[in-house]
Amino acid sequence: MLHMEDWNVTKSAPKTYIWIWFLWVGVFYTIWILLVVGQAKWGSVADHWPISLAMAMGSYAAGATPMGGGTIGFPVLVMWYEMPSSLGRDFSFVIQAIGMTSASILIFVRRQPVAKHVLIGAILGSLVGTPVGIIYVAPYLDGLWVKLIFSIVWASFGALHLFRVKEISRNIGHGGYEKKIDLKIGFILSLFATILLTSVTGVGVDMILYCALVLLFRTDLKIAIPTSVVIMAFTSIIAVFTKCITGGFYPGVYENWLAAAPVVILGAPIGVIIVGYVGRKFTLYFVAILCVFQYVWVCVEEYQELKIIGIFLTFLAIALTMILLEFLRSMGNKLGSSKRIEGTRKLRYV
Repeated sequence: MLHMEDWNVTKSAPKTYIWIWFLWVGVFYTIWILLVVGQAKWGSVADHWPISLAMAMGSYAAGATPMGGGTIGFPVLVMWYEMPSSLGRDFSFVIQAIGMTSASILIFVRRQPVAKHVLIGAILGSLVGTPVGIIYVAPYLDGLWVKLIFSIVWASFGALHLFRVKEISRNIGHGGYEKKIDLKIGFILSLFATILLTSVTGVGVDMILYCALVLLFRTDLKIAIPTSVVIMAFTSIIAVFTKCITGGFYPGVYENWLAAAPVVILGAPIGVIIVGYVGRKFTLYFVAILCVFQYVWVCVEEYQELKIIGIFLTFLAIALTMILLEFLRSMGNKLGSSKRIEGTRKLRYV
C-alpha cells in the first residue's frame, strides 16, 4: 500500500546546514595538502594530470546522474590508458569514497528528498554484499571479463535512457509501497548488485537501484538520483575499508587518487547543484551516449579475443538486459495503475 503521507504538499522548505559541507571540504583539503607536502608528492600529482581532467567530467556526472565517478575513471584508466582492470576498479572505489561522499553530504545538509526505505534496505545489502564480492568474486575474474561486464551493463543503461529518458523524466514523487516491501527490494537488489557487479567493476549498485526506482517505483529523478548517489558513496566507503583489511590496493591507485581527489570533492557536489538549474535530460543523454560508445570501443579493442561470435554474445547479453529492464517498466506500470491514489505527493525529506 502506498504511504499516505507521500501525497501531501510541504508548505515550507526544510532548514539546511550547508556549513557542514564547507567544513568537510576544508578538512579534506587540509589533510590532502599535508599528504602531498609531507610525502613530497607534488611531482606525482603533476604527472597524473590526465586523470584529474577526466574526473572533472566524471565527478560532475557522478553528482548529476545515477552513475558513479568510476563510470568515467574505469574506462579512462583501463580502456584508454590500458591499465589493469584491478587498478580501474580500486581507483573507482577510492575516488567515489571522496567525490560521492562529498555529494551525499551536500544532499543531506540541503535536505534533498531520497527514497528512504529503499535506501536503508540497499545500505544493509551493500554492507553484506560488498565484502563478499570483493573477497570471493572479484579475484577470480580476469581483465577481459571485467571489461565485458562493465561494457555490457553500461551499454544497456545507456540504451535505456536513449529510448526512455522522456518517460522517466515525467515521474513525480516516490511511489513507494509498504515499508517492508521497500526495504526488501532495496536489500535484495543491493546485495546481488554489490556481489556480482560493483565488487568487480567498482560501480553499478547505484545504477541498479536507480533503474528499480524509476522503472518499478516510478520515482522522480529528483529523488532517484540522490538516492543512487548516497548508496554508491556508502558502498565505496565499505569497499575501501574491505580492501584495506584484506590486502590493500593495486599499485598506482594512491597516486591517481592524490591527483583526482581535489577535483572530485567539488565536482560531484557541483553536479548536484547545477543539474537542478539546467535539467537532467541533457546530462543523461550525454552520459548515455558515452555508455554506448565505450561498448563499441571495447568490441573494437578486444576483437582479436572476442571474434564475431564473442561480439554477438555481448550484443545478446545487452538485449537480454534490456528485456529485463522493460519487464521492470511493465511491472511498474501495472503496480502504479493498481495502487496509485489520487492526490498530490509529498517529497519525504531526510
